[in-house]
Amino acid sequence: MFRFAIYPTFQTLLAAGIAAATFIWPASGAESTSIPNFSPDNRTGWIAGMPDGETPIGDDFLPPPSGPGPVTFDKAHPYIDNQLARRTGRQPSNRVADLSNPILLPWAREELRKLNARALTETMLFTPKERCWPIGVPGFLLYPVTPIYFLQTPQQVVMIWEEDHMARHVYLTDRHSPNLKPSWFGESIGHYENGDTLVVDTIGLSTRTFVDNYRTPHSEQLHVVERFRIVEDGKALEAIAHVEDPGAFTMPWSATQRYRRADRGPMGEQVCAENNARFFNYDAIEPIPTADKPDF
Repeated sequence: MFRFAIYPTFQTLLAAGIAAATFIWPASGAESTSIPNFSPDNRTGWIAGMPDGETPIGDDFLPPPSGPGPVTFDKAHPYIDNQLARRTGRQPSNRVADLSNPILLPWAREELRKLNARALTETMLFTPKERCWPIGVPGFLLYPVTPIYFLQTPQQVVMIWEEDHMARHVYLTDRHSPNLKPSWFGESIGHYENGDTLVVDTIGLSTRTFVDNYRTPHSEQLHVVERFRIVEDGKALEAIAHVEDPGAFTMPWSATQRYRRADRGPMGEQVCAENNARFFNYDAIEPIPTADKPDF
């Protein structure tokens, strides 16, 4: 992966856009209301995971306070990411999904069983983002290490993951488009609630994406509602995802992600799938995206 300085013109535009988020605008046909300000300036981003030293860095969901939750690791094969391994001296491992989770329909469980077999026999089992592929929604919440920046305007909210500039557009409207064509991040619409929460409703997600880093599959019926809220006196961001997909899951389930505030400067430019190199023959395991035509 290569890192380059961001062009001043883009940086200036981004700073101007984020600065606009400090203003409060009136809702259409309504009096002015307060909204959460996720980016008070162009230095403020949010990094997934809380630095407690005992859990992976933020690329796995946290369980909800109660009720059905996301797929996690098999207790017989605990997941240890590289950073946790360095902190604790333990051996890093591939993800092995817990197939006993009751949310899984048989076909989804079978897909994970096949992946588990790979995870237990292969040296490396990449997540989509490690090979430059978009993970989808709610998987977008699992981008770790580098910050996510928010660009808020009266018409939309854009969430941009600094690494590879993965971007989601949340349109501040009350209805989805008719006859959606599935895409990497689907179509997200949103609104603000109670002056402190951004609610995001997403459908139209391609089945080429996954709901998590275990590669849990889904059908085109996937429907995700996320709630973003700043907590801990502005030091943290909480995202709660409610997931429904009768084509892949036996019941609705929820998951949580936590971000810590990172005031580390304007968003930099990082490129993932450019000048692709076939180091260690990893392309034979999981190819990096190449395209001679649009995917969708």
